[in-house]
Amino acid sequence: MSEPEAIQAPSIDPEEVARYQRLAETWWDEHGPFWPLHLLNRVRTGWIVEHLARDLGRDPAGPEPLAGLRMLDIGCGGGILSESMARHGAEVLGIDVTPRNLIVARQHAEGSGLDIGYRHVALESLPEDGFDVVLNMEVIEHVLDPQNFLKRCMEKVRPGGFLVLATLNRTLAAYIAGIIGAEYLFRLLPRGTHQWRRFVRPRELTRPLDAAGWQIVARSGVAVNPLRRRMRLTRYEGINYMLMARAPDAR
Repeated sequence: MSEPEAIQAPSIDPEEVARYQRLAETWWDEHGPFWPLHLLNRVRTGWIVEHLARDLGRDPAGPEPLAGLRMLDIGCGGGILSESMARHGAEVLGIDVTPRNLIVARQHAEGSGLDIGYRHVALESLPEDGFDVVLNMEVIEHVLDPQNFLKRCMEKVRPGGFLVLATLNRTLAAYIAGIIGAEYLFRLLPRGTHQWRRFVRPRELTRPLDAAGWQIVARSGVAVNPLRRRMRLTRYEGINYMLMARAPDAR
């Protein structure tokens, strides 16, 4: 069975797609190249669930605090975050432009007994909108036009819904930690995973959101201890950070 043809879209960098094609089979190996993402996923999942549930008046510790929420996971990869959201009750659609990622994601979801929709499509070509929550996690630093990509993400959120973003800050500290440290010294990530010039400063995300009437409801940095293989939330946003914004209600 041949793989789907490559998708063409303004946001897509073919070199990034090729890189993740080569790594696709290792998504769910917690001791493989993506082990830092598995650690990060535990941190970001707890943060997302806590803030969404509380903002919606739900119990974050309940059995399915995200029940009834229609969620879009952009750049879902092998489905690590999509599965976490589905286990908390969300109805998830994961999209990705790397075909092998989606093969892995579908197989793992089926083996885990999870009903998750996965689709090989670029965000620009996705016809659906009106999602309660759109996740743009560790994706925007890999696209060619971050500002247009952010705008497209915003368009997919229903009035009063949420957009969750996570990326790397374009600072000297992020260059040292995110590239020199993570890719060369400690080998947390394969070399070439990130390009510093594509890192995104928080104000480059918050300014367009503020201008469009969105409200930043939560934000946090993420601290990484490579020696002990631990990650935790922190107020410092100079390296990794997350933002949650709520769309204005319909008028």
